[in-house]
Amino acid sequence: MTTAADLDAFAEGKTIPLAFLDMLASNKERVGFRWKDQDETWAEVTWGEFADHVARVAAGLSARGLRRGDRLLLMLRNVYEFHVLDTAALFLGATPVSIYNSSPVEQVRYLATDAEAGMAIVETEAFLRLFQAARDDLPALRGVGVVRGEGADFGYADLLSSDPLDLHELARSVEPDDLATLIYTSGTTGPSKGVMIDHRNVVWTAESLRLSFGWDTSRMAGMRVISYLPMAHIAERVVSHYQALIVGYEITCCPDPTQIAAYAGHVRPQIMFGVPRVWEKIYAGVNAALAADPDKQRAVDDGIAAARPLQEKITMGTATQEEIDTYQFLDDVAFRLIRELIGLDQLESAITGAAPIPTEILTWFRTIGVPLSEIYGLSETTGPMTWERVKVKPGSVGVACPGVEVALADDGEVICRGGNVFRGYLNRPDLTAGVLDADGWFHSGDIGEFDQDGYLTIIDRKKELIITAGGKNLSPANLEARLKMMPLVGQACAIGDGRPFVSALVVLDPDAAPAWAAANDIAFSSLTELAEDPRVVATIEAELADAMAEFNNAEKVKKVKVLGDEWLPDTDLLTPTSKLKRRGIHARFAPEIDALYA
Repeated sequence: MTTAADLDAFAEGKTIPLAFLDMLASNKERVGFRWKDQDETWAEVTWGEFADHVARVAAGLSARGLRRGDRLLLMLRNVYEFHVLDTAALFLGATPVSIYNSSPVEQVRYLATDAEAGMAIVETEAFLRLFQAARDDLPALRGVGVVRGEGADFGYADLLSSDPLDLHELARSVEPDDLATLIYTSGTTGPSKGVMIDHRNVVWTAESLRLSFGWDTSRMAGMRVISYLPMAHIAERVVSHYQALIVGYEITCCPDPTQIAAYAGHVRPQIMFGVPRVWEKIYAGVNAALAADPDKQRAVDDGIAAARPLQEKITMGTATQEEIDTYQFLDDVAFRLIRELIGLDQLESAITGAAPIPTEILTWFRTIGVPLSEIYGLSETTGPMTWERVKVKPGSVGVACPGVEVALADDGEVICRGGNVFRGYLNRPDLTAGVLDADGWFHSGDIGEFDQDGYLTIIDRKKELIITAGGKNLSPANLEARLKMMPLVGQACAIGDGRPFVSALVVLDPDAAPAWAAANDIAFSSLTELAEDPRVVATIEAELADAMAEFNNAEKVKKVKVLGDEWLPDTDLLTPTSKLKRRGIHARFAPEIDALYA
């Protein structure tokens, strides 16, 4: 069993540049990155070519004044140049900070000021205009570069044309306690805070995560991963950037996350991380397609029902050979084709995290042979805190990752300690003291419970518990997970804080609802119109009782308001990783909520 001391010893003296150079020594000729050029043709570079680009860009950044300890703001989508720029900054001892691409000028001004950024590089002229609009208020910002476009102080091509610096020499000047990045929290509970993560955090966590996978680095080198979620989020940053630099994944850059399905069909990823909404949309899309052929849907549903207990036994190693053979038969005649059609037939590890996923959806994927598991962690823990890749218990978020101590405080709050725990919030010692205690325990703000095998289940956020007018404490996440299992529902938000009973806003699934409408000869011109159709409302209300069957009367959602327009990430309703912004939802739909209680 790997202990914290083992990982401390492993990470001693190591930095991301040193770990990258170790990986490079045996993977120089291996493909490192792939992407689509503007003419839609595929391009790629080897890790050796990537290293050369990093050395040249580091020289260009150095010539333009980027120094050790400086902060470099990056506003790019999931494009190859992000990886070069971020890595070049790390070799210079600077701190690259990625910001969400939908940030308005006010957020750009706030983040650049809070991070004390000395330089910024953006992908496009549209992003450049945001910095130009804020620049008069940013006297510390010495230069702004652009990857594609004109009008900036310098361009990416200028950096790349520099004579390369010696990466080995640069790496010797980087220290483990240098800041590797600032991850700005998504702002669901207040203004964004800069989570300080150093090189030791990253190296320590990457090794803990590798041990959780259970593979050695030679096995992981070259495994195909698609980078498509915002690099400003810790999960994407760890999976497709830091771990790629350390173990040598083959990363395919997908700048438009709505194209993930098409990219999966081409890439056939072997490792894939997705927030719950990604998996929910795949699930809804498959079932909407099956709904067009009721006989086929019935056959698949029957196969899944028969295979589910078999798959659970196979997972835990208790299946007989006859049960294994039966599952293999069902896989051959039905499930394998589904996996091939959605491009997930070569997945060796599928991971969901950042928000709760309905247990039924996770189980459905596992039953059809997609090895989906749920991970738990926060920006403040450099990503992973608990996870189990193989012996998955749906509904739990696995066991403590190697070297990480995880426990429950007296009130049930999940706390953890280890080399993955962040340095604190930038310029906010008051807030840091509120989550890091004197013994090094990080207080997550989540309520959890352990089972007898050490598997953790997250009950809810302490700050998101609903307390009804009758004093009942409820978990909105549990209610929402059940609501989203109703066939027509894609998204849900439970309401009830200070109210006499619990209600909910439910949003039609953009794939399943139109398919159901077509099967029931219901014409509509928009999802909003469909949401107001009495037959749709009646169907959802009729299914509500079954969805709430496991809850007691005080907990049950009594009334729902059906909405048509899907809630989109990075808006006033959802964070970039599709967590609910409850205050924004309550404000936007105040009339609809009030009507539920009229």
